[in-house]
Amino acid sequence: MKESFPMLRNVSKYVIGIDEAGRGPLAGPVAVGGVKITVKRKTKSEKLWEIFSGIKDSKQLTEKQREEWFSFLTSHPQLRCAVAFVWPRMIDRINIRNATLIGAQKVYDKLSTDGACPALLDGGLFLSDGIEQETIIKGDEKIPLIAAASIIAKVRRDRLMRRLHRKYPQYRFDLHKGYGTKLHRMLIAHHGASPVHRMSFKWREI
Repeated sequence: MKESFPMLRNVSKYVIGIDEAGRGPLAGPVAVGGVKITVKRKTKSEKLWEIFSGIKDSKQLTEKQREEWFSFLTSHPQLRCAVAFVWPRMIDRINIRNATLIGAQKVYDKLSTDGACPALLDGGLFLSDGIEQETIIKGDEKIPLIAAASIIAKVRRDRLMRRLHRKYPQYRFDLHKGYGTKLHRMLIAHHGASPVHRMSFKWREI
């Protein structure tokens, strides 16, 4: 990642990175992850970047690597992490785009309890007016803080889908995490929809 912390010159104490996981699945919630970093005075952008040395967008990591990064991020004293889930009933009511934006605002609100602070968001995400923010196309590939947020969102959502598998084992959420794989579509065709399926998504064409 060549870029690190745009907006840093305007930051007094904190920056929040935000990204989502699970926009496309046929089942389960969309997850929006956030990571807040404490920016100590006189800390250079390059020094902050060292915390995330080697980090990648969650889609470019193996499950084991994501879990390792998750453990590191959630235990680092200079970072605070949070996630917000928006469930299928809400997704079906307001559509996936609006549901994801609600999740982004929720996770920002969780992390900004110390006062308003600027946010860096992956492309397609934005917050309510009045918040200093920058949306960056492919931000999860360019900005380490957004990549960190993508890992938080992905790991927490995958764990949740494994728990949902225990409740609805006939759908094998542990294997596909709700995405529209051939197996998942076959199981929907056989069993019908569960309460955690997104009724507005295209599986209904099966």
